[in-house]
Amino acid sequence: MENQSQVIVRPARNVRGSVRLPGDKSISHRYAMLAGIAEGSSRLENYSTGADCASTLACMRSLGVEWKRKDGAENAIEVKGCGLALAVPAGPLDCGNSGSTMRMLSGILAGQNFTSEMVGDESLSRRPMQRIIKPLSAMGAQIGSQQGRPPLRITGSALQAIDYTMPVTSAQVKSCLLFAGLFAKCESRIEEPLRTRDHGELALRAFGAELSCRSKGQGSEIRIRGGQRLRGIEARIPGDLSSAAFFLCASALFPGSRLTLPDLLMNPTRARLLEILMQIGLRISVTQLDEIHGEMAGTLEVEGGALKGATIAGGDSAALIDEIPVLAAIAPYTEQGIEIRDAKELRVKESDRIAAVATNLRRMGAQVEEREDGLRIPGCQILHGAELDSFGDHRIAMAFAVAALRAHGETLIRGAESAAISYPEFFSVLQQITEPS
Repeated sequence: MENQSQVIVRPARNVRGSVRLPGDKSISHRYAMLAGIAEGSSRLENYSTGADCASTLACMRSLGVEWKRKDGAENAIEVKGCGLALAVPAGPLDCGNSGSTMRMLSGILAGQNFTSEMVGDESLSRRPMQRIIKPLSAMGAQIGSQQGRPPLRITGSALQAIDYTMPVTSAQVKSCLLFAGLFAKCESRIEEPLRTRDHGELALRAFGAELSCRSKGQGSEIRIRGGQRLRGIEARIPGDLSSAAFFLCASALFPGSRLTLPDLLMNPTRARLLEILMQIGLRISVTQLDEIHGEMAGTLEVEGGALKGATIAGGDSAALIDEIPVLAAIAPYTEQGIEIRDAKELRVKESDRIAAVATNLRRMGAQVEEREDGLRIPGCQILHGAELDSFGDHRIAMAFAVAALRAHGETLIRGAESAAISYPEFFSVLQQITEPS
Protein backbone atom coordinates (compact mmCIF):
# COMPACT_ATOMS: atom_id res chain seq x y z
CA MET A 1 0.00 0.00 0.00
CA GLU A 2 1.18 3.54 -0.78
CA ASN A 3 -0.49 6.86 -0.01
CA GLN A 4 -1.03 8.12 -3.55
CA SER A 5 -3.87 8.65 -6.03
CA GLN A 6 -4.68 4.95 -5.93
CA VAL A 7 -3.67 2.14 -3.61
CA ILE A 8 -3.95 -1.62 -3.66
CA VAL A 9 -5.01 -3.25 -0.41
CA ARG A 10 -4.34 -6.96 -0.04
CA PRO A 11 -6.08 -9.37 2.35
CA ALA A 12 -4.61 -9.68 5.85
CA ARG A 13 -4.71 -12.48 8.42
CA ASN A 14 -4.24 -10.38 11.55
CA VAL A 15 -3.70 -6.94 13.03
CA ARG A 16 -1.00 -6.37 15.65
CA GLY A 17 1.06 -3.46 16.94
CA SER A 18 0.88 0.00 18.44
CA VAL A 19 -0.40 3.19 16.80
CA ARG A 20 0.12 6.70 18.16
CA LEU A 21 -2.46 8.93 16.48
CA PRO A 22 -1.94 12.55 15.41
CA GLY A 23 -3.87 15.14 17.42
CA ASP A 24 -7.66 15.07 17.38
CA LYS A 25 -8.96 17.01 14.39
CA SER A 26 -11.96 18.53 16.20
CA ILE A 27 -9.83 19.85 19.05
CA SER A 28 -7.02 21.05 16.75
CA HIS A 29 -9.42 23.26 14.75
CA ARG A 30 -10.91 24.84 17.86
CA TYR A 31 -7.62 25.36 19.67
CA ALA A 32 -6.05 27.06 16.63
CA MET A 33 -8.98 29.45 16.25
CA LEU A 34 -9.20 30.33 19.94
CA ALA A 35 -5.42 30.68 20.24
CA GLY A 36 -5.62 33.21 17.42
CA ILE A 37 -8.12 35.43 19.26
CA ALA A 38 -6.54 34.94 22.69
CA GLU A 39 -4.12 37.33 24.36
CA GLY A 40 -0.57 36.01 24.61
CA SER A 41 1.00 32.93 23.06
CA SER A 42 -0.24 29.35 22.98
CA ARG A 43 1.82 26.21 22.54
CA LEU A 44 -0.12 23.31 21.03
CA GLU A 45 1.60 19.92 20.91
CA ASN A 46 0.46 17.01 18.71
CA TYR A 47 -1.52 19.31 16.43
CA SER A 48 -3.37 17.38 13.71
CA THR A 49 -1.32 16.56 10.60
CA GLY A 50 -4.42 16.61 8.37
CA ALA A 51 -4.92 19.06 5.51
CA ASP A 52 -8.19 20.33 7.01
CA CYS A 53 -6.47 21.57 10.16
CA ALA A 54 -3.71 23.08 8.02
CA SER A 55 -6.46 25.06 6.26
CA THR A 56 -7.52 26.50 9.62
CA LEU A 57 -3.94 27.59 10.37
CA ALA A 58 -3.59 29.15 6.91
CA CYS A 59 -6.82 31.13 7.39
CA MET A 60 -5.69 32.36 10.81
CA ARG A 61 -2.38 33.53 9.32
CA SER A 62 -4.29 35.44 6.65
CA LEU A 63 -6.17 37.15 9.50
CA GLY A 64 -2.94 38.41 11.06
CA VAL A 65 -2.26 35.56 13.49
CA GLU A 66 1.43 34.62 13.64
CA TRP A 67 2.27 30.98 14.25
CA LYS A 68 5.27 28.73 13.74
CA ARG A 69 6.20 25.11 14.13
CA LYS A 70 8.34 24.31 17.17
CA ASP A 71 11.37 22.04 17.34
CA GLY A 72 11.74 19.44 20.07
CA ALA A 73 8.14 18.22 20.18
CA GLU A 74 6.15 16.21 17.68
CA ASN A 75 3.79 18.36 15.57
CA ALA A 76 4.01 21.30 17.99
CA ILE A 77 3.03 24.82 16.99
CA GLU A 78 3.27 28.15 18.78
CA VAL A 79 0.49 30.66 18.08
CA LYS A 80 0.79 34.37 18.93
CA GLY A 81 -2.72 35.59 19.67
CA CYS A 82 -4.13 38.87 18.35
CA GLY A 83 -6.91 39.28 20.89
CA LEU A 84 -10.50 39.53 19.71
CA ALA A 85 -9.70 41.98 16.88
CA LEU A 86 -8.18 40.25 13.84
CA ALA A 87 -6.56 41.85 10.77
CA VAL A 88 -8.31 42.47 7.47
CA PRO A 89 -7.28 39.64 5.11
CA ALA A 90 -5.62 40.58 1.82
CA GLY A 91 -7.76 38.16 -0.15
CA PRO A 92 -10.27 35.30 0.17
CA LEU A 93 -9.76 32.85 3.03
CA ASP A 94 -9.22 29.41 1.48
CA CYS A 95 -10.80 26.68 3.62
CA GLY A 96 -9.87 23.92 1.18
CA ASN A 97 -12.04 20.88 1.88
CA SER A 98 -12.69 21.84 5.50
CA GLY A 99 -16.30 22.45 6.44
CA SER A 100 -15.14 22.68 10.06
CA THR A 101 -12.93 25.64 9.20
CA MET A 102 -15.63 27.48 7.29
CA ARG A 103 -18.47 26.90 9.74
CA MET A 104 -16.64 27.59 12.99
CA LEU A 105 -14.45 30.45 11.79
CA SER A 106 -17.60 32.18 10.49
CA GLY A 107 -18.63 32.73 14.11
CA ILE A 108 -15.42 34.68 14.77
CA LEU A 109 -15.56 36.61 11.49
CA ALA A 110 -19.15 37.64 12.21
CA GLY A 111 -17.83 39.72 15.14
CA GLN A 112 -15.06 41.53 13.23
CA ASN A 113 -15.38 45.08 11.91
CA PHE A 114 -14.51 44.19 8.31
CA THR A 115 -15.76 42.14 5.37
CA SER A 116 -14.14 38.81 4.55
CA GLU A 117 -14.76 36.10 1.99
CA MET A 118 -14.44 32.37 2.64
CA VAL A 119 -13.95 29.96 -0.26
CA GLY A 120 -13.38 26.22 -0.57
CA ASP A 121 -12.78 23.42 -3.03
CA GLU A 122 -15.45 21.90 -5.26
CA SER A 123 -16.67 19.53 -2.56
CA LEU A 124 -16.92 22.21 0.13
CA SER A 125 -18.69 24.53 -2.30
CA ARG A 126 -21.61 22.07 -2.40
CA ARG A 127 -22.05 21.82 1.36
CA PRO A 128 -24.93 23.54 3.21
CA MET A 129 -24.13 26.71 5.16
CA GLN A 130 -27.63 28.03 5.81
CA ARG A 131 -27.42 26.39 9.23
CA ILE A 132 -24.88 29.04 10.30
CA ILE A 133 -26.03 31.88 8.02
CA LYS A 134 -29.47 32.13 9.63
CA PRO A 135 -28.41 32.47 13.30
CA LEU A 136 -25.36 34.64 12.56
CA SER A 137 -27.56 36.97 10.50
CA ALA A 138 -29.98 37.15 13.43
CA MET A 139 -27.04 38.28 15.57
CA GLY A 140 -26.32 41.15 13.18
CA ALA A 141 -23.80 39.85 10.64
CA GLN A 142 -24.42 40.27 6.93
CA ILE A 143 -23.65 37.08 5.01
CA GLY A 144 -23.83 36.56 1.28
CA SER A 145 -23.75 33.08 -0.24
CA GLN A 146 -24.60 31.06 -3.32
CA GLN A 147 -28.11 29.97 -2.31
CA GLY A 148 -26.89 28.92 1.12
CA ARG A 149 -23.63 27.40 -0.10
CA PRO A 150 -20.05 28.71 -0.32
CA PRO A 151 -18.38 31.00 -1.01
CA LEU A 152 -19.46 33.08 1.98
CA ARG A 153 -19.02 36.85 2.16
CA ILE A 154 -19.23 37.94 5.80
CA THR A 155 -19.55 41.56 6.91
CA GLY A 156 -19.09 41.56 10.66
CA SER A 157 -20.58 43.93 13.22
CA ALA A 158 -21.13 44.46 16.92
CA LEU A 159 -23.25 41.36 17.44
CA GLN A 160 -26.44 41.00 19.44
CA ALA A 161 -26.89 38.06 21.81
CA ILE A 162 -29.02 35.20 20.54
CA ASP A 163 -31.43 32.74 22.13
CA TYR A 164 -31.35 29.87 19.66
CA THR A 165 -32.51 26.27 19.46
CA MET A 166 -30.57 24.50 16.71
CA PRO A 167 -32.81 22.70 14.17
CA VAL A 168 -29.83 20.63 12.96
CA THR A 169 -27.73 18.55 15.36
CA SER A 170 -24.20 19.80 14.71
CA ALA A 171 -21.22 20.38 16.99
CA GLN A 172 -19.73 22.67 14.34
CA VAL A 173 -22.80 24.94 14.36
CA LYS A 174 -22.82 24.95 18.15
CA SER A 175 -19.14 25.97 18.29
CA CYS A 176 -19.71 28.63 15.61
CA LEU A 177 -22.45 30.27 17.68
CA LEU A 178 -20.52 30.02 20.94
CA PHE A 179 -17.53 31.69 19.29
CA ALA A 180 -19.84 34.42 17.95
CA GLY A 181 -21.24 34.77 21.47
CA LEU A 182 -17.83 36.08 22.60
CA PHE A 183 -18.40 39.15 20.41
CA ALA A 184 -22.04 39.74 21.37
CA LYS A 185 -23.59 42.11 23.88
CA CYS A 186 -25.02 40.36 26.95
CA GLU A 187 -25.52 36.59 27.17
CA SER A 188 -26.30 34.13 24.37
CA ARG A 189 -28.14 30.86 24.91
CA ILE A 190 -27.67 27.92 22.55
CA GLU A 191 -29.79 24.77 22.83
CA GLU A 192 -29.16 21.53 20.98
CA PRO A 193 -31.90 18.87 20.79
CA LEU A 194 -29.41 15.99 20.89
CA ARG A 195 -26.13 16.27 22.73
CA THR A 196 -23.11 16.50 20.45
CA ARG A 197 -19.37 16.51 21.13
CA ASP A 198 -18.45 19.26 23.58
CA HIS A 199 -14.96 20.18 22.36
CA GLY A 200 -16.01 23.79 21.75
CA GLU A 201 -17.23 24.25 25.31
CA LEU A 202 -14.12 22.62 26.81
CA ALA A 203 -11.81 24.63 24.54
CA LEU A 204 -13.47 27.92 25.52
CA ARG A 205 -13.02 27.08 29.19
CA ALA A 206 -9.39 26.07 28.58
CA PHE A 207 -8.72 29.53 27.13
CA GLY A 208 -10.35 31.21 30.13
CA ALA A 209 -13.95 31.84 29.05
CA GLU A 210 -16.81 31.29 31.45
CA LEU A 211 -19.89 29.48 30.20
CA SER A 212 -22.62 27.40 31.76
CA CYS A 213 -23.78 24.04 30.43
CA ARG A 214 -26.68 21.93 31.59
CA SER A 215 -28.43 18.85 30.28
CA LYS A 216 -31.89 19.37 28.81
CA GLY A 217 -33.66 16.16 27.84
CA GLN A 218 -31.42 14.35 25.36
CA GLY A 219 -29.66 17.58 24.53
CA SER A 220 -28.01 20.45 26.32
CA GLU A 221 -28.23 24.19 26.90
CA ILE A 222 -25.15 26.40 26.89
CA ARG A 223 -24.93 30.06 27.90
CA ILE A 224 -21.99 32.33 27.17
CA ARG A 225 -21.47 35.99 28.06
CA GLY A 226 -20.07 38.34 25.44
CA GLY A 227 -17.00 40.51 25.84
CA GLN A 228 -14.84 37.90 27.56
CA ARG A 229 -11.13 37.93 26.86
CA LEU A 230 -9.23 34.71 26.24
CA ARG A 231 -5.69 33.88 27.35
CA GLY A 232 -3.11 31.66 25.68
CA ILE A 233 -2.54 28.09 26.89
CA GLU A 234 -0.07 25.23 26.70
CA ALA A 235 -1.69 21.94 25.74
CA ARG A 236 -1.01 18.53 24.26
CA ILE A 237 -3.84 17.45 21.99
CA PRO A 238 -4.89 13.80 22.53
CA GLY A 239 -4.82 11.35 19.62
CA ASP A 240 -7.68 11.56 17.12
CA LEU A 241 -10.45 9.12 18.04
CA SER A 242 -12.17 9.30 14.64
CA SER A 243 -8.91 8.26 12.95
CA ALA A 244 -8.45 5.53 15.55
CA ALA A 245 -11.86 4.14 14.53
CA PHE A 246 -10.33 2.71 11.35
CA PHE A 247 -7.69 0.74 13.25
CA LEU A 248 -10.21 -0.34 15.88
CA CYS A 249 -12.50 -1.68 13.15
CA ALA A 250 -9.54 -3.38 11.47
CA SER A 251 -8.78 -5.12 14.77
CA ALA A 252 -12.43 -6.15 15.08
CA LEU A 253 -12.17 -8.10 11.82
CA PHE A 254 -9.68 -10.64 13.20
CA PRO A 255 -10.27 -12.74 16.34
CA GLY A 256 -7.12 -12.63 18.44
CA SER A 257 -5.84 -9.36 16.99
CA ARG A 258 -4.02 -7.14 19.47
CA LEU A 259 -3.54 -3.39 19.15
CA THR A 260 -2.37 -0.63 21.52
CA LEU A 261 -3.41 3.01 21.02
CA PRO A 262 -1.58 5.31 23.48
CA ASP A 263 -2.58 8.89 24.43
CA LEU A 264 -5.97 8.62 22.71
CA LEU A 265 -8.88 11.01 23.22
CA MET A 266 -11.41 9.64 25.73
CA ASN A 267 -13.98 12.45 25.70
CA PRO A 268 -17.31 11.08 27.05
CA THR A 269 -19.27 12.69 24.18
CA ARG A 270 -17.20 10.55 21.78
CA ALA A 271 -17.22 7.37 23.89
CA ARG A 272 -20.25 5.87 22.13
CA LEU A 273 -17.90 4.57 19.42
CA LEU A 274 -16.09 2.39 21.95
CA GLU A 275 -19.37 1.16 23.43
CA ILE A 276 -20.69 0.15 19.98
CA LEU A 277 -17.44 -1.64 19.14
CA MET A 278 -17.57 -3.57 22.41
CA GLN A 279 -21.20 -4.42 21.69
CA ILE A 280 -20.13 -5.77 18.29
CA GLY A 281 -17.43 -7.92 19.90
CA LEU A 282 -14.17 -5.97 20.19
CA ARG A 283 -12.57 -6.32 23.62
CA ILE A 284 -11.32 -2.93 24.89
CA SER A 285 -9.58 -1.91 28.09
CA VAL A 286 -8.46 1.62 29.03
CA THR A 287 -5.41 2.47 31.14
CA GLN A 288 -3.34 5.55 32.05
CA LEU A 289 -6.29 7.97 32.04
CA ASP A 290 -5.33 11.62 32.29
CA GLU A 291 -7.07 14.98 31.91
CA ILE A 292 -5.72 17.91 29.91
CA HIS A 293 -7.77 21.12 29.89
CA GLY A 294 -10.95 19.16 30.47
CA GLU A 295 -10.25 16.58 27.74
CA MET A 296 -9.64 12.99 28.85
CA ALA A 297 -6.90 10.88 27.26
CA GLY A 298 -5.85 7.29 27.86
CA THR A 299 -4.24 4.18 26.41
CA LEU A 300 -6.48 1.65 24.69
CA GLU A 301 -5.64 -2.07 24.60
CA VAL A 302 -7.87 -3.90 22.12
CA GLU A 303 -8.34 -7.53 21.13
CA GLY A 304 -10.53 -8.93 18.38
CA GLY A 305 -13.34 -11.42 19.07
CA ALA A 306 -16.43 -12.78 17.34
CA LEU A 307 -18.28 -10.03 15.48
CA LYS A 308 -21.97 -9.65 16.32
CA GLY A 309 -24.14 -6.82 15.01
CA ALA A 310 -25.71 -3.50 15.96
CA THR A 311 -28.37 -0.91 15.25
CA ILE A 312 -27.25 2.72 15.14
CA ALA A 313 -30.11 5.23 15.39
CA GLY A 314 -31.28 8.43 17.09
CA GLY A 315 -28.67 10.10 19.26
CA ASP A 316 -26.13 7.40 18.38
CA SER A 317 -26.24 8.46 14.72
CA ALA A 318 -25.40 12.03 15.70
CA ALA A 319 -22.64 10.91 18.08
CA LEU A 320 -21.10 8.54 15.51
CA ILE A 321 -21.60 10.60 12.36
CA ASP A 322 -17.88 10.52 11.42
CA GLU A 323 -17.42 6.84 12.31
CA ILE A 324 -20.51 5.40 10.58
CA PRO A 325 -18.74 4.88 7.21
CA VAL A 326 -16.16 2.47 8.63
CA LEU A 327 -18.73 0.71 10.86
CA ALA A 328 -20.87 0.21 7.75
CA ALA A 329 -17.84 -1.01 5.78
CA ILE A 330 -17.23 -3.88 8.21
CA ALA A 331 -20.95 -4.66 8.66
CA PRO A 332 -21.02 -7.56 6.11
CA TYR A 333 -18.46 -9.43 8.26
CA THR A 334 -20.64 -9.31 11.39
CA GLU A 335 -23.04 -12.11 12.30
CA GLN A 336 -26.27 -10.11 12.49
CA GLY A 337 -25.32 -7.16 10.29
CA ILE A 338 -25.61 -3.47 11.04
CA GLU A 339 -28.58 -1.16 10.52
CA ILE A 340 -28.12 2.62 10.41
CA ARG A 341 -31.03 5.05 10.78
CA ASP A 342 -31.50 8.78 11.42
CA ALA A 343 -28.22 9.59 9.65
CA LYS A 344 -29.44 11.80 6.79
CA GLU A 345 -26.63 14.24 7.62
CA LEU A 346 -24.28 11.76 5.90
CA ARG A 347 -25.81 12.84 2.58
CA VAL A 348 -24.20 16.31 2.84
CA LYS A 349 -20.68 15.46 4.01
CA GLU A 350 -17.58 15.54 1.76
CA SER A 351 -19.51 13.08 -0.37
CA ASP A 352 -22.95 11.52 -0.11
CA ARG A 353 -21.59 8.96 2.31
CA ILE A 354 -24.70 6.80 2.34
CA ALA A 355 -24.57 6.39 -1.44
CA ALA A 356 -20.77 6.00 -1.44
CA VAL A 357 -20.83 3.20 1.15
CA ALA A 358 -23.65 1.38 -0.67
CA THR A 359 -21.91 1.68 -4.05
CA ASN A 360 -18.56 0.35 -2.83
CA LEU A 361 -20.05 -2.50 -0.80
CA ARG A 362 -22.05 -3.62 -3.83
CA ARG A 363 -18.90 -3.54 -5.96
CA MET A 364 -17.39 -5.94 -3.42
CA GLY A 365 -20.37 -8.27 -3.80
CA ALA A 366 -22.34 -7.29 -0.70
CA GLN A 367 -26.09 -6.99 -0.36
CA VAL A 368 -27.05 -3.52 0.89
CA GLU A 369 -30.36 -1.76 1.39
CA GLU A 370 -29.90 1.98 0.92
CA ARG A 371 -32.41 4.28 2.61
CA GLU A 372 -32.83 8.05 2.62
CA ASP A 373 -31.48 8.31 6.17
CA GLY A 374 -29.25 5.25 6.40
CA LEU A 375 -28.44 1.67 5.43
CA ARG A 376 -29.29 -1.89 6.32
CA ILE A 377 -26.39 -4.26 5.73
CA PRO A 378 -26.94 -7.98 6.42
CA GLY A 379 -24.21 -10.00 8.13
CA CYS A 380 -22.40 -13.24 7.26
CA GLN A 381 -21.47 -12.03 3.78
CA ILE A 382 -18.35 -12.91 1.79
CA LEU A 383 -16.78 -9.96 0.00
CA HIS A 384 -14.34 -10.00 -2.91
CA GLY A 385 -11.70 -7.50 -3.92
CA ALA A 386 -12.86 -4.85 -6.37
CA GLU A 387 -12.04 -1.49 -7.92
CA LEU A 388 -13.49 1.14 -5.58
CA ASP A 389 -13.85 4.92 -5.54
CA SER A 390 -13.16 7.24 -2.61
CA PHE A 391 -15.52 9.83 -4.15
CA GLY A 392 -12.93 12.39 -3.00
CA ASP A 393 -13.83 11.61 0.62
CA HIS A 394 -11.12 10.77 3.14
CA ARG A 395 -13.40 8.67 5.37
CA ILE A 396 -14.64 6.58 2.44
CA ALA A 397 -11.08 5.89 1.26
CA MET A 398 -9.98 4.77 4.72
CA ALA A 399 -13.17 2.83 5.51
CA PHE A 400 -12.82 0.62 2.44
CA ALA A 401 -9.12 0.03 3.01
CA VAL A 402 -10.31 -1.60 6.25
CA ALA A 403 -13.11 -3.56 4.53
CA ALA A 404 -10.58 -4.84 1.98
CA LEU A 405 -8.49 -6.54 4.67
CA ARG A 406 -10.96 -9.45 4.88
CA ALA A 407 -12.05 -9.54 1.26
CA HIS A 408 -10.99 -12.32 -1.13
CA GLY A 409 -8.39 -10.90 -3.49
CA GLU A 410 -6.88 -7.45 -3.99
CA THR A 411 -8.84 -4.20 -3.77
CA LEU A 412 -7.88 -1.05 -5.67
CA ILE A 413 -9.03 2.26 -4.18
CA ARG A 414 -9.03 5.26 -6.51
CA GLY A 415 -8.72 8.74 -5.04
CA ALA A 416 -6.82 7.40 -2.04
CA GLU A 417 -4.93 10.70 -1.71
CA SER A 418 -8.08 12.13 -0.11
CA ALA A 419 -6.99 10.44 3.15
CA ALA A 420 -4.54 13.32 3.57
CA ILE A 421 -7.47 15.58 4.46
CA SER A 422 -7.49 14.11 7.95
CA TYR A 423 -4.68 11.53 8.18
CA PRO A 424 -1.83 11.65 5.62
CA GLU A 425 0.01 8.74 7.27
CA PHE A 426 -2.98 6.38 7.25
CA PHE A 427 -2.02 3.87 4.54
CA SER A 428 1.57 3.46 5.70
CA VAL A 429 0.43 2.92 9.31
CA LEU A 430 -2.23 0.43 8.23
CA GLN A 431 0.40 -1.54 6.35
CA GLN A 432 2.66 -1.60 9.41
CA ILE A 433 0.06 -3.22 11.68
CA THR A 434 -1.40 -5.80 9.24
CA GLU A 435 0.02 -9.28 8.73
CA PRO A 436 -0.40 -10.45 5.11
CA SER A 437 -2.56 -13.54 4.61
